[in-house]
Amino acid sequence: MREYSHQSEERKEDIEELLQRYENLKTGQSASYLEEEEFERIIGYFESREAFKKALQATEIAIEQYPYSAGLLIKKADLVLNNRAYDIALELLDKASIFDGNNIDIYILKTEALLALDRQEDAVVILEEALSLFEGDEKIELLFELADVYDDYESFDKVFDCLKWILELEPANEEALYKICFWTDYTGRNAESIELHQKIINEFPYCELAWFNLGAAYQGIKLYEKAIDAYKYAIVIDEKFDYAYRNIGDAYIRLRKYKDAIEYLERVLELAKPEDVIYEAIGYCYEKLKNYAQARFYFRKASHLNDDKGALLYKMALTYYKEDKFELCIRQLEAALKIKSNTPEYLLLMGQSKLALGSDKEALQYFLNVVRLRPKQLMGWEALIIGLYKAEQFEQGLEQIRNAVIRIGADKPLFHYYKALFYFGLGQPKQALIELEEGLQKAPRQLKKILEIEPALLQRPAVTALIVKVKRK
Repeated sequence: MREYSHQSEERKEDIEELLQRYENLKTGQSASYLEEEEFERIIGYFESREAFKKALQATEIAIEQYPYSAGLLIKKADLVLNNRAYDIALELLDKASIFDGNNIDIYILKTEALLALDRQEDAVVILEEALSLFEGDEKIELLFELADVYDDYESFDKVFDCLKWILELEPANEEALYKICFWTDYTGRNAESIELHQKIINEFPYCELAWFNLGAAYQGIKLYEKAIDAYKYAIVIDEKFDYAYRNIGDAYIRLRKYKDAIEYLERVLELAKPEDVIYEAIGYCYEKLKNYAQARFYFRKASHLNDDKGALLYKMALTYYKEDKFELCIRQLEAALKIKSNTPEYLLLMGQSKLALGSDKEALQYFLNVVRLRPKQLMGWEALIIGLYKAEQFEQGLEQIRNAVIRIGADKPLFHYYKALFYFGLGQPKQALIELEEGLQKAPRQLKKILEIEPALLQRPAVTALIVKVKRK
């Protein structure tokens, strides 16, 4: 510690003495002379204290003494860039390139100035020319700059190309590995990413980021089993790689392996800060496993971290509906509608719950609100039509089917089935059979929808005979 303190004191005395000599030179008190490196130290000192005006003044004095110094011209260009004097910066950099054309900072700063002037095409030309002049780390730095320019220019496939080039030059470059994962997903170039990362893994088999990216690319083309295998290699190398666990969970959900998904998503909660999306995903898995109490437990946890509590209250309400606990479902929906009124999904489920409890009039009012809010969506019209049938409002049901055809803009086959139901309800079996035949000819598989509503239809000999007749045809 004493030695470090002694060195620090020496450096402090040294810079103070240097600054005094600089002041003497500036005021003309003595014929002081400063080396170029000493000027650079003084400029750096002012920059470190954010005294940019003083740094610029020191640079200008230095250039008077050393007019052919590319380093000082580059330093001045950097400082005037901070003042948004982009054209002046470009002039200085052109001059510097005459004295030292192989200084990478010239190309980096030129790019910065050209982008600020909205001259992306010129920036691309500068960087592409520079790529032929440099190798190694400097070439990689230029490729990152070029990738940023293409990003700004919205030429996203070329961003991917730059990152791919970097990884071909330096396969274990962490920054490029992190970035290319995003751009693979964004550009959809998963096949190229798979090939690239397989090569990297052959050379660096313990590179967890390469394994992760390989998994992400497989996931991008829906090869979920292969994705999971790649992610699992990543977590063997780094057992705390939370994003790999997260993506494994997502892949298992896509494969409908909800128990496996829960196992990996719970591992994410152990490794990383709790997130609403993870709790919600676990809740979704439990819902699919019909463990509705556990699903609600995780949806509730998610709601504590999510500003959109209404959506999670709706998800909890849906689990109660699936358990036929309609009063509890309604209670959750009432809370959700206080947060976000006139949400069609909430109103639809509320209507369905009211209908299940026998409150037909209330249910129909909710369904009417749904079709008012979403007149072109079939879902709301279906609920209204079914509600009217259960309430035995057959004439009104036929009227609403006509309204649905007008609003949706299409006479869907399903409407013929619903018309058949209403005509049977009105005691008009001939017209009902005409509509039923129309539905069977256009969409035979949709018959099951009205049989769920009215299974007794199959007890009518005319109906079963018509179904057999259409099947034979």
